[in-house]
Amino acid sequence: MFRDYFNLLKRLKKIKLLLTDVDGVWTDGSIYYGDGGNDIRRFHVHDGIGIKRLMEVGVEIAVVSSYFSEAVQRRCQQLGIKDIFLGVKNKEEVLERIIRQKGYNRDELAYMGDDLPDAKLFEKVGIAITVSNAPAEVRKKADYVTMRMGGHGALREVSDLILEVKKNVGGI
Repeated sequence: MFRDYFNLLKRLKKIKLLLTDVDGVWTDGSIYYGDGGNDIRRFHVHDGIGIKRLMEVGVEIAVVSSYFSEAVQRRCQQLGIKDIFLGVKNKEEVLERIIRQKGYNRDELAYMGDDLPDAKLFEKVGIAITVSNAPAEVRKKADYVTMRMGGHGALREVSDLILEVKKNVGGI
């Protein structure tokens, strides 16, 4: 779902960094606890390929989550993501730090999240993205709502859209 699709495509073309939440975006939001207190997450392989493809064309990926998980850290490292912020109490501070350190302006940033804490960042980036199974209040604040649910290829949907726009350099 989208509002003003043409405008969205023009704005996506400017994106240099995609900042994402993890639980509910990369995963379906479920957390499984195994014996010994280990948490287990399920990641969709299509999302991983989408992330790698974005990085290949120069779009940076940053991950910010309020929850620390070794599984998430391992998955991000596997994909070659360098900017990993886990166990974060204030996501807005992380966003501000990234802007200062990397020198991007807000129009060059997209944020993908799935719940109320994420919606606070929507106004601070060029493009706010959420998943189809996000709460209605969050979907209303997003510039783009994926057709796919979190953990089921929603991140790949977004990466494919960004890649398509960047590939069509002469258009839009």
